[in-house]
Amino acid sequence: MPVKKKRAKLESSLAEASKVRSTAAASPAARALALAVAGAGLDKKALGVEILDVTGKVDYAELLVLMSGRSDRHVHSIAKGVEEDVKKKLGVMPLSVEGLTTSSWVLIDLNDVVVHVFQENARSFYDLEGLWIDARRVPVPERLEPRSTGALD
Repeated sequence: MPVKKKRAKLESSLAEASKVRSTAAASPAARALALAVAGAGLDKKALGVEILDVTGKVDYAELLVLMSGRSDRHVHSIAKGVEEDVKKKLGVMPLSVEGLTTSSWVLIDLNDVVVHVFQENARSFYDLEGLWIDARRVPVPERLEPRSTGALD
């Protein structure tokens, strides 16, 4: 087979693989884990909880879960709550937890799901939502939204 034909066939295969990757969605297990993480964050009063589907865009995760806390203590509490909740309810141990000492931005690596817990100013500075503007958003069901207690409303 001549080189030009081989090259054309390879380019065609790469184009097809790219199409498949861009339409791929996160696995049901990763989606369930991300929703559990979102629920755990909301239980700790996390703000701005978002789930981004980065399947096919990166090789280190299928989903990113982003959330914010109002202070370093709040971020620490959210991160520890997420970590403990997924261990207890799902038996999932993080591969790594980074940033707990300063709690400005805590990253929890759960393999297919990577959790980012930010203080609000760090979240706006790093703007991961803007970086992943083309990523699909996974809706966080209303049942996961924290119920209003009326105390702070």
